[in-house]
Amino acid sequence: MKKTYYLFNPGRLSRKDFTLKFTPVDESGKEGTPKYIPVEGVSDLYCFGSLDANSALYNFLGKAGISVHFFDYYEHYTGSFQPKEYLLAGKMQIQQTLHYSQADSRLKIARKFVEGAAFNISKNLKYYQNRGKDLENSLKKITQFSMLINGSGDIPSLMGVEGNIRQEYYRAFDLILKDHAMEGRSKQPPLNEVNALISFGNMMCYTLCLDQIYHTQLNPTISFLHEPGYRRYSLALDLAEIFKPILVDRTIFRVLNKREVKSKDFDFHVNKVILKESGKKAFIRAFEERLNETIKHRTLKKQVSYKYLVKLECYKLSKHLLGMETYQPFKVWW
Repeated sequence: MKKTYYLFNPGRLSRKDFTLKFTPVDESGKEGTPKYIPVEGVSDLYCFGSLDANSALYNFLGKAGISVHFFDYYEHYTGSFQPKEYLLAGKMQIQQTLHYSQADSRLKIARKFVEGAAFNISKNLKYYQNRGKDLENSLKKITQFSMLINGSGDIPSLMGVEGNIRQEYYRAFDLILKDHAMEGRSKQPPLNEVNALISFGNMMCYTLCLDQIYHTQLNPTISFLHEPGYRRYSLALDLAEIFKPILVDRTIFRVLNKREVKSKDFDFHVNKVILKESGKKAFIRAFEERLNETIKHRTLKKQVSYKYLVKLECYKLSKHLLGMETYQPFKVWW
């Protein structure tokens, strides 16, 4: 089974026969012990340190269908190397563009993304309410905002509803978390530990959605809720709205409440807080465990992982665009 590999240290990546060879290099230029990764076991690479590689290596990765995602020191996603889009189809491209360009068609899909996100957000709060947290007021307000989704007449008003839901949801974090306070959402830069984890986790979820889109016929640059823009894969932002509460937020609650990530795992600056390598590793370990958890799928009647649920969401959207079935967003049913 193929898996994701995370490269935290700066170093050099090269090919050795049908194996990837990663040689870590420290600040003085001294090489560490090389690590060898069989290429047939790699689905994608996440690079958090500087990577030295040549075009021959990228040709090799492209032929093997391996994506490489890059992040800077401040945990910002900076871009991806994606192999040739081997599944893109003309009919799907046309239908995806038509659904975007027709206001009603676009709005119907966009509403479904917000509907799915709001439902999964409420499920998170109900989970913790059942464990003694007083979240009744937050749930009530989110329900009221959710009733406005289908009445939103355009994308800006729908985004306003989504923003109100998420703002109320983030207020509840202070009741769910034991030893940390969120104190409102801050990003670019995050101002405390909770916001640093949210920014990092959301970036991981976005990249996961992008990678799953790549393995379907969908074009990642044509979106419905978020406005398509230059040099960004905005469809991944759309899909991430549904999965952030399930994959990111639940992981944050776990690593902070179980003290798997502590204050010593953050770098504190005058006006920003970022994760140290130790914090990134701890979060990714928990995030990967979450992705690999399985649940019994109600339609497929078999066990599927959370990661595979993201790909299934891409397939459902594809069928909607091709007129095969109406898209319904993923909603937690357990």
